[in-house]
Amino acid sequence: MTIPPLHSLVKYDNPVLVSTTKDKSKSKDKLGKTTKKGALPPVEQKPGLTQTEDILNSILPPREWTEDGQLWVQYVSSTPATRLDVINLQEKLDQQLQQRQARETGICPVREELYAQCFDELIRQVTINCAERGLLLLRVRDEMRMTIMAYQTLYESSVAFGMRKALQTEQGKTDMEARIQGLESELKELERQLAEWKAKCDATEKRETERRQLEDKRHAEEISFLTKTNKQLNDQLNSYITPGKK
Repeated sequence: MTIPPLHSLVKYDNPVLVSTTKDKSKSKDKLGKTTKKGALPPVEQKPGLTQTEDILNSILPPREWTEDGQLWVQYVSSTPATRLDVINLQEKLDQQLQQRQARETGICPVREELYAQCFDELIRQVTINCAERGLLLLRVRDEMRMTIMAYQTLYESSVAFGMRKALQTEQGKTDMEARIQGLESELKELERQLAEWKAKCDATEKRETERRQLEDKRHAEEISFLTKTNKQLNDQLNSYITPGKK
């Protein structure tokens, strides 16, 4: 299976053939060991590495891939960059941004990847001229990536928190609507009971008023009767008393 290296803005040397399938079989027979299927042998370092190349390989590790059963390795270039290389880097960056249709604003993984490659290439160019400055830029790059990852984690957690709150709010809204419906039904039932008790109260008050009127009328009749009887008795008493005095 052929796995060609991805195009990158970082400048690399020409690929180097490390081993083939035949070399692997010979090494297996010689060592008397078998490696796992698809496992690649460790990448051998270039002979006679300078300190600058060693630093470059630690900052930007070499790329490796297999093609037709052959293991290829491509080291980052240690050739110093010129002003023309920087101009070409800028042109390639603009060209890749346009070809890959990167967004000009907002979050865009394509734009982020291309600018990361451009920054790695600038680190490579600076490291060749001054290794200490390159290592410092490497620290800046790593710190910047850590900060971006922290912001991404914070963004994802805030989005998840917002989604949970939205779901809770929706659930609470549903529960509240159900509670409102229940309270409305209860209110209607209480209003019905109130109307029923009010009707009973009005009927009772009407009956009591009629009863009181009847009692007042009967009481007045009794008073009138007793007054009339009392008068008659007084008249009779006076008629008995008056002749006795004469």
